[in-house]
Amino acid sequence: MPGNSFGKLFRITTWGESHGPAVGVVIDGCPPSIPLDESVVQSMLDRRKPGQAITSTARKEADRAKILSGVFEGMTTGTPIMIMVENRNVDSSAYEPYKDLYRPGHGDYTYQAKYGIRDWRGGGRSSARETIGRVAAGAVAQTLLRRNNIDIFSFTRKLGDIEIRSFDRNTMDQNPFLCPDAEAAEKMAAHVSEVKAAGDSLGGIVEIRAQGVPAGLGEPVFDKLDAELAKALMSIGAVKGVEIGAGFEAAGMKGSQHNDPITPEGFASNNAGGTLAGISNGDEIIARVAIKPIPSIAIEQDTVDIHSQPQMVSVKGRHDISAIPRINVVCEAMVWLVIADHFLRQMAIYDKARKF
Repeated sequence: MPGNSFGKLFRITTWGESHGPAVGVVIDGCPPSIPLDESVVQSMLDRRKPGQAITSTARKEADRAKILSGVFEGMTTGTPIMIMVENRNVDSSAYEPYKDLYRPGHGDYTYQAKYGIRDWRGGGRSSARETIGRVAAGAVAQTLLRRNNIDIFSFTRKLGDIEIRSFDRNTMDQNPFLCPDAEAAEKMAAHVSEVKAAGDSLGGIVEIRAQGVPAGLGEPVFDKLDAELAKALMSIGAVKGVEIGAGFEAAGMKGSQHNDPITPEGFASNNAGGTLAGISNGDEIIARVAIKPIPSIAIEQDTVDIHSQPQMVSVKGRHDISAIPRINVVCEAMVWLVIADHFLRQMAIYDKARKF
């Protein structure tokens, strides 16, 4: 089955290509009577809009959200919500030199292998522009969950080889990297300038935290909450790894170190990252994702063309130096979507229980 949809009760389907007329999302399963208008969606979309940070592409897009269905007089109706964003600042000519080449690190080769045809304009469906639909849907999920005192935020833990050593949430809005460590943010800026001058790109680590999530969310055994979070985050094109709580560090711990003692006041530590046996435990949910470097770089690389002949390619055009910080809100959106879906699934269990 096509893999363009995500979720069970709160279900989304994204659509569109990077250089097509528009991109967007259809959201099915949002409860009725939730206040929603385009400004709510727009505030979240503005955070992933290109051209705002020194790591970002020069492509200028307003990314104006248009709600086409599912909302009446400022309230959700319970019917499918369709949100569209037009692609306006499109320059496909920059991609014509590469239409017969397979760019290293991109989906060119694999899309051709799967479908026998590919949209070479900006990566088509594999472009990060597809994430607009995810973010728009995340804004709707956010509206639903904030009514239930749930909050989700993200920050940049590492950019290239620069990692934070302190955490101050207020500092995040004072630098272009959403970095909670002011000293690290300064080093990140210098590092980005060096890498950009060399025609290269950077990866990093983004951490996402969900607060106020009630205990009991998650559907064992195959729809565990942490498994769903991992799938959601891994579905983002630039993500190459996900860890929950202590993550890979747990492999070097003893049980006495990793177990979170339970006290009358709650858990004494949070190595579990907010889930036990795949079900939320009421503690803060913590996930970290490894972001790969942007594959479009000016440095010449070996490749082949569609006839399997060796070629050299240097990718010019308007590209990000790093997916960070624009990807941060995409990560948040996917966590909002997972929590919203499982929140509604848990409510369905309560409803069934009340009937018996």
